[in-house]
Amino acid sequence: MRDVKHKRILVTGGAGFLGSHLCERLLSDGHDVLCVDNFYTGSRENIAHLFNHPQFEVLRHDICLPLHVEVDEIYNFACPASPLHYQADPIQTIKTSVQGALHLLGLAKRLKIKIFQASTSEVYGDPHLHPQQESYWGNVNPIGLRSCYDEGKRCAETLFFDYHRQHKIPIKVGRIFNTYGPRMHPNDGRVVSNFIVQALKNEPITIYGDGQQTRSFCFVDDLIEVICRFMNSSDSLTGPINIGNPEEFKVVDLARQILRLTNSKSSLRFLPLPSDDPKQRRPNIDQAKQLLDWQPSVPLEQGLLATIAYFEKAIEQPAPQV
Repeated sequence: MRDVKHKRILVTGGAGFLGSHLCERLLSDGHDVLCVDNFYTGSRENIAHLFNHPQFEVLRHDICLPLHVEVDEIYNFACPASPLHYQADPIQTIKTSVQGALHLLGLAKRLKIKIFQASTSEVYGDPHLHPQQESYWGNVNPIGLRSCYDEGKRCAETLFFDYHRQHKIPIKVGRIFNTYGPRMHPNDGRVVSNFIVQALKNEPITIYGDGQQTRSFCFVDDLIEVICRFMNSSDSLTGPINIGNPEEFKVVDLARQILRLTNSKSSLRFLPLPSDDPKQRRPNIDQAKQLLDWQPSVPLEQGLLATIAYFEKAIEQPAPQV
């Protein structure tokens, strides 16, 4: 094994929104980074600024297939995360979550190394408990349109804890709530990117349902900070731990704020609420506060302004297709 202060770290899904920010952070901390991505939703544009970094390497690979590499730690971020993308090929989505977890856990077992699983608030489904805390088992439809993602992530969590109990693999499971920021995919169907792109184009802002459903939005820099703290904590702290911002906003209020920040002429357009769409989403982050000494620090308006600036450039200069 390498010196613990200098590691070779595998980031699957490393060309995606969150993965690319994590690669950047790990490089700034002095580590070697192996970015693995099949570029289904990830983009070379997200990591282009890292290509010439001497400690950065990219491997095009699908984690549904075995991966044979030598590394000191693993962060698993490989899986489409927006309904538009994960519902486009639901069977592949659940294979990525389940087969991918099996392959990466097998790798961690062979190398005897620590592995982080990017889980999701969607394991709680359309929750009856609000805010959601880690002990809540959730309210998930196992045969709905979102099930390929929700149940895939739930099964991955099961595999992580079974490998931990049976094979003593050191694991970290973080349940990520709505995150936003630069490098979001402009066509991923998520509420922040949808609203910003529509507002910048002065197109009607599409709100599903009456807009009274709530979401909590965490800026990407805050998210990456807590993930790194979690991974560097004691091996006895496995999680799952909620990772997100506990401030809660109505979707319609988010739309109005984005209209104001972009000086857009867009109108609001209300459409039917999709099947199994959660009505409330807000994390209880007491564990992250107490065990990791963390809480988000970037206010929504500040984060939105940074995200709007990114999309203004992205719309002017569309990223090349991979």
